[in-house]
Amino acid sequence: MLEARGLVKSFGALEVTREVSLHLPAGARHAVVGPNGSGKTTLFNLLAGELRPDAGGVLLAERDVTRLPSDARARLGLARSFQRNNLFPDLSVRDSLALALTIARGQGAVFWRRFARLPGLAGAVEALARRLRLEEVLERPARRLAYGTQRQLELGLALAGAPKVLLLDEPTAGMSAEETAAMTALIAGLPRDIAILIVEHDMEVVFEIAERIIVLDYGRVLIEGTPAEVRASSVVRQRYFGERAP
Repeated sequence: MLEARGLVKSFGALEVTREVSLHLPAGARHAVVGPNGSGKTTLFNLLAGELRPDAGGVLLAERDVTRLPSDARARLGLARSFQRNNLFPDLSVRDSLALALTIARGQGAVFWRRFARLPGLAGAVEALARRLRLEEVLERPARRLAYGTQRQLELGLALAGAPKVLLLDEPTAGMSAEETAAMTALIAGLPRDIAILIVEHDMEVVFEIAERIIVLDYGRVLIEGTPAEVRASSVVRQRYFGERAP
């Protein structure tokens, strides 16, 4: 569903992404980990179309999208979340989800039509809210939601477009232990027809969700493998967890 081929990205003299390749099959649950400055967010921005690579390419469902901007990739089935919440603070949860669903359906251009008159929209909003466990806060403005609930809403905005590929950038960052557990369960329960690539610092979350892990180190792929293989790697333990070599 998503493939990166030899991605390279520099900012001035600093090479941040160094020939990174990855392959995300349909229904996959993969994770990208690495210390701060390893190039994780830059890689996500390259995949999502926020940045254009200096070399290499990106394929979405076997289509070359390297030169397509982020909105075009979104229309082709790629959605993402961000490290920081990117919400409409004064809109209610209901209106936020309705807006996202309306745009995803191509109905947003009819700006004078009331949401209530769009066929099937109310039911779709409520169904999406149930999936996200937001039924109790549908009328609450986004700014008045608890932080963890805001992150759930942002995930809902990404899911509104029925994506084939979902990029989640630090979905549990800043959350309490209880909020992290709830978000982890929510992500783990997403339909298997969505391929998920997650960047996450909390390794417990990574090991709970990911079936395959890519470890970045100074912009390069240090190792890629199953959670068991990554746990067993002496190189990863030394470079990522700070263990000393025997």
